[in-house]
Amino acid sequence: MNRRRRKKLQQRLTEAAGWAEVSRLVGLLRAHADPNLPGPGGSTPLYRASVQNRANNIRALAAAGADPNVESGTGEEGLPLCAAACWGHLDAVRELLAAGADPSLREDNGHGRTPAEWAEAGGHHHALELLTANGKRAADQNRAPSAS
Repeated sequence: MNRRRRKKLQQRLTEAAGWAEVSRLVGLLRAHADPNLPGPGGSTPLYRASVQNRANNIRALAAAGADPNVESGTGEEGLPLCAAACWGHLDAVRELLAAGADPSLREDNGHGRTPAEWAEAGGHHHALELLTANGKRAADQNRAPSAS
């Protein structure tokens, strides 16, 4: 695929992630759009889907290999889980956690807020409960003795 076509395909995927039905997104992925490659503005498709609470699109992107722990954009954006938590998008938070998003990660290369801090700042108590329960479960699993 030539460079110009790839760039257009990525732009369409990034745009579709935030507004289109999942069938449109799946079609773009089948056409070899890369779920991890940002669009022209630097936004990743997964971030766009997270901001818009597009749970089905998050699920499709994750199934195609989108990494939920990659920051999006050039400073105005960040981690998909932080975006979903910031807006209190419970469906998006659930899908991102199921896809392996790490609730303990901080945005801005480790210097910003965690998803739980964003949820708390926005007064999104249900999102905060989901994130803290998931974080506690992950911490408990890390402390469990390994069976050798």
